[in-house]
Amino acid sequence: QVQLVESGGGLVQAGGSLRLSCAASGRTFSSLGMGWFRQAPGKEREFVAAIIWSGGSTYYADSVKGRFTISRDNAKNTLYLQMNSLKPEDTALYYCAARSGLRLWVSVDEYDYWGQGTQVTVSS
Repeated sequence: QVQLVESGGGLVQAGGSLRLSCAASGRTFSSLGMGWFRQAPGKEREFVAAIIWSGGSTYYADSVKGRFTISRDNAKNTLYLQMNSLKPEDTALYYCAARSGLRLWVSVDEYDYWGQGTQVTVSS
């Protein structure tokens, strides 16, 4: 089992920045592929970014490419999402997700473990 706890969400003005964190426990963090997803009210949960176990490869949704950066610190068992140039359409509940394996995954169905989410609200 893997436990995931997100933090760092909040209210920010358009153009501002936030950094989300996801603390993992229960399994060797460096054996996990990790991802960030988000869900806005009335919409499906959607992929935001993914990172492989070593941090050596990442992948982003087109909507956040160039603005968001996913990273991880395996010594601290923590995943991050640096979000810059935030837009009102980035408003959502942000989730981190994990699964075993050595590659990138981008689908909700491919992840086994989920956190409870942290709310990000961007005002115009």
